[in-house]
Amino acid sequence: MAITDSRAPIATIGAEAFEIPTDAPESDGTLAWNSTTLVVVTVEAGGTTGTGYTYAHRAAADVVADKLSGVLADRDAFDVESCWRDMLGAVRNLGQSGLAAMAISAVDNALWDLKGRLLGVSVADLLGKARASIPVYGSGGFTSYDDAQLAAQLGGWAEEGLFAVKMKVGRDPGADPNRMATARKAVGKEVELFVDANGALSRKQALAFAETAASGYGATWFEEPVSSNDREGLRLLRDRGPAGMAITTGEYAFAPWDFRDLLTDGAVDVLQADATRCMGITGFMKAAALAEFHEVPLSSHCAPALHLHPCLAAAKAVHMEWFHDHVRIEAMLFDGAPRPAAGRVATNGEPGLGLTFKRQDAERFRLRH
Repeated sequence: MAITDSRAPIATIGAEAFEIPTDAPESDGTLAWNSTTLVVVTVEAGGTTGTGYTYAHRAAADVVADKLSGVLADRDAFDVESCWRDMLGAVRNLGQSGLAAMAISAVDNALWDLKGRLLGVSVADLLGKARASIPVYGSGGFTSYDDAQLAAQLGGWAEEGLFAVKMKVGRDPGADPNRMATARKAVGKEVELFVDANGALSRKQALAFAETAASGYGATWFEEPVSSNDREGLRLLRDRGPAGMAITTGEYAFAPWDFRDLLTDGAVDVLQADATRCMGITGFMKAAALAEFHEVPLSSHCAPALHLHPCLAAAKAVHMEWFHDHVRIEAMLFDGAPRPAAGRVATNGEPGLGLTFKRQDAERFRLRH
């Protein structure tokens, strides 16, 4: 039920961590893993609870408990921007990027969910929709997969009607042409092929790889061809890479000034933002405003159930990442997680983020001190 009082003092803030094993070993160009940690934050005000989350180390829950909860005690839950600014100030001496930004993200996401629930509207409607639905692209294709796994996953997304699929590259560049050939055969000629090196390549390696990926396999998206910290290298790829191939990054931008620098340096054709890292939906919408100002398209990174709402509202949003790990976790642990229809997703019409955390189902994954 929507609240009628004009103020909703925050009563409690909780943070929990859960480690969920992957369904198979996974790796990309620079990292390998076999589990994903989900940090869930709840904020209660006005007799209503909002839920937010991030994918981070369990220590993010400690940052919430030790540094952020006291800052927000008895604050008005409707004042999301004010709460965001004070959380940013509270972690000044911890460093405002990395783990601290991810902790802020989980709380901020919970505050948006709470505000929507208190008002009885979806977060997308709170922000103001620019569109009713948005396309998603399938994302996985890990370097740890054999050809059969790669073809089955990417081909499955193509059969479901997704307009594009993304695969990891860069761990063994010599093997990647065969892997891209496998991917192209699995998805057919009409589905776009995206590649993601996770910063594994040097500038010259990336330039050569871009030409091979575009000319040989029709790749139209090259994510983190070099380190996201190498803005000059990204600009080089933009200037000298194949026509029709978008150079993208932004998943490790933790604060508005990180997005500003990527855009002012001309480092990206498409800006990516991740509301589980960039200080929540509030930070995501600041990135969206910068993308609009610079006339650069925007796409979300991972966490599709969370990103659905800001992506429906962001003027320059063109699509969302349908990342295998997070799709699996969100479907497993949240009622209301979206599912694509004809390659697009839309809200379920429920208040807030439209998600209900299935705590009982998550209990077996709980991390305890």
